[in-house]
Amino acid sequence: MCIALVSTAHPAYSLIVIDNRDEFLRRPTSSVDWWPEPASFVLGSRDMAREDHGTWMGVTKQGKVAVLTNFREDHCAQAVGVQSRGRIVNSWLTGAPEQNQTTLDFVRDMVASPATKQVGGFSLLCGRLSEPLAIVSNRSTDLDQITWVAAEKNQTRGLSNTSFDDRTWPKILNGEQLMERAIKDHAQAQEDEEALLSRLLGVLSTDSLPRLPEGASVEEYIAHLRHSIFVPKLGQDDEIDPAAGVAAARVEDETKQPRVQDYLSGPYGTQKQTILLARPDGRVRYFERTLYDNNAQAVPTGTGDRSFEFHIEQ
Repeated sequence: MCIALVSTAHPAYSLIVIDNRDEFLRRPTSSVDWWPEPASFVLGSRDMAREDHGTWMGVTKQGKVAVLTNFREDHCAQAVGVQSRGRIVNSWLTGAPEQNQTTLDFVRDMVASPATKQVGGFSLLCGRLSEPLAIVSNRSTDLDQITWVAAEKNQTRGLSNTSFDDRTWPKILNGEQLMERAIKDHAQAQEDEEALLSRLLGVLSTDSLPRLPEGASVEEYIAHLRHSIFVPKLGQDDEIDPAAGVAAARVEDETKQPRVQDYLSGPYGTQKQTILLARPDGRVRYFERTLYDNNAQAVPTGTGDRSFEFHIEQ
């Protein structure tokens, strides 16, 4: 039950994007870094559980940005598509810079592509840091269902695991309010950038999840995840045989690729927190905090932090 919050409300930043990635904690995931050739201009973490090694959030040296959230299903396995959602994000971020494809052209092609229907339900926020951003879903049937955000100053909007126009999820409404407050308080106090990161991490760490009886499964919590921006560690560590460890989850199919179904059990929660800060002069700060390693072990606060800075190439 991921959440992304987008704001143009800070006077010193043209765009701020913050994101929680909620996932089964044993699902293998890389730390944020510049990708290998031929996509060395892309910065982001990668999902290593599927062959595409897709991402849920990333940015490029040319200023492209993308964030993806999936649709909530009643059961975890229902969210898995024939192909990876991450390839949709990759296709925007890894497009050759010299092609200079517009956001509208990309979205139009994506909506029309049969391949988009073969992945699980998702919403995609994409565009360029200096332009309005599009939000589109593979549940859309035409371009009339595309929403544009970050088109004007002082706008803050949230996106989670439901349609963008669904304003009934508490985590979305709370997230927008808390992000606006954090930005306002930071600007009024004239604090430095590290203080802004701290305030935004506080927003992403807001835990209002209703607690079920001890031992409740992830499936039992699904309907409640819409209430909380942050998801604490849920589920039992022994849902996968601890004697076999992660190796039990890495059973290979006949293509010699790990099966994504093998990672749909065990502990679940907010695994990574990401913050993107973009200034009007083209400077970008990309910060990621890892909360759990691929063995579902808690990472001491701060030791899993990675931060990158660069200027958008013209």
